[in-house]
Amino acid sequence: MKVLIIGNGGREQAIGKKLLEDNPFLKLYFYPGNGGTKIIGKNIDHFHSLRKLVCFAKKENINITIVGSEMFLMEKIVDMFHYQKLQIFGPHYQASRLEGDRSFSKNFMKKYGIRTPDYHTFRCYQRAENFFKNQKGSFAIKTNGLAYGKGVILVHNQEEAKNALKKIMIQKKFGKSGETVIIEEFLTGIEATVISIFNGKKIIPLLSSKDYKKIGENETGLNTGGMGCIAPHPSFNDSIWKDFKKNILTPTLEGLRSEKLNFLGFLYFGLMIHHGKVYLLEYNTRMGDPEAQTLFPLMNNNLLEVFNSVFLKKEIHFVWKKLHSCCIVLSSHGYPLEYEHGKVIYGIDSLKEPFYISGMKKIKETWITSGGRVLNIVGLGNSIKEARNLAYDKIKNIKFENMYFRKDIGKI
Repeated sequence: MKVLIIGNGGREQAIGKKLLEDNPFLKLYFYPGNGGTKIIGKNIDHFHSLRKLVCFAKKENINITIVGSEMFLMEKIVDMFHYQKLQIFGPHYQASRLEGDRSFSKNFMKKYGIRTPDYHTFRCYQRAENFFKNQKGSFAIKTNGLAYGKGVILVHNQEEAKNALKKIMIQKKFGKSGETVIIEEFLTGIEATVISIFNGKKIIPLLSSKDYKKIGENETGLNTGGMGCIAPHPSFNDSIWKDFKKNILTPTLEGLRSEKLNFLGFLYFGLMIHHGKVYLLEYNTRMGDPEAQTLFPLMNNNLLEVFNSVFLKKEIHFVWKKLHSCCIVLSSHGYPLEYEHGKVIYGIDSLKEPFYISGMKKIKETWITSGGRVLNIVGLGNSIKEARNLAYDKIKNIKFENMYFRKDIGKI
């Protein structure tokens, strides 16, 4: 059986490793993949268009394709596979706009009564700047389009707001993604994530988790694609789950059905727990990174059987190990801005599972850095404290020039 996984990060290697764990007979392909995916499958990084990739999948009789990275969803890859009657796990273009078009997403939330922070949308820099003249307090300024987890800037006064708007709308630091901005009420509280699977009829949640998005400790500095993650979330108790299902999950399902946005794939709820209530900050329409690396080591289910059950519209019941997971991201100093790569990495051969390769490649017998987020180290334990201690102990074996990681993952 042949499976194609699309993306080039630690998430894609995590999906591949989990599939092989229970199904060693699988033949895995990755597009474009990385140094880690090359170990467990075949990287097909020589195609320069998605149309050629679709032709490859048809010619090679790929049984299932799984979209890992969001960038391909907005390029209509799922629609292209569907046109060729190929089985693919991910949302079609219109549904992927829930992640790739924030104004579309926020309007969807508002229409279906999904609890979310108040917001305003601006396509004109001057009008956005004028908005802040009569405002006090903090706001989140968000790019409308995809920015790989980095398109959110928190501002606390008019000067910060003006600088953020210039960066996004005038200097175009996020490209076309910043042509429209969402200015959102800033809520204090505890961030949480619930990733789920949508089978076109039901939304089936996985474990709750907590992603650490900021580059600096104590959640300071620039947004990144994620510097660490823990699961299950220690604050996501029964009361919070009940509130989430009533005010977020159920109306989301109603909206998806009403708008004919049915699809087969992952649906990610980015949440804020504010004064005991759950607010939806964003949807993602794919598996999170590093959430995948954090959750899959806890999952007892055969992942291939999960995917097959989705395609066959069968019931899915997740079974989880009674453990806690802590994932820590090792990055190149300077990420998420400019950073050097090509640094020799030491200690990989002695590293114990689970771990996941992200921005690394192998030249002959030597591993070197090739990206901003380099390696994901995971610890499993009977408590978050035990899991994080194990993860940090494992990091002691890894060394490369300009290595950086947060030292507070799992503490806050």
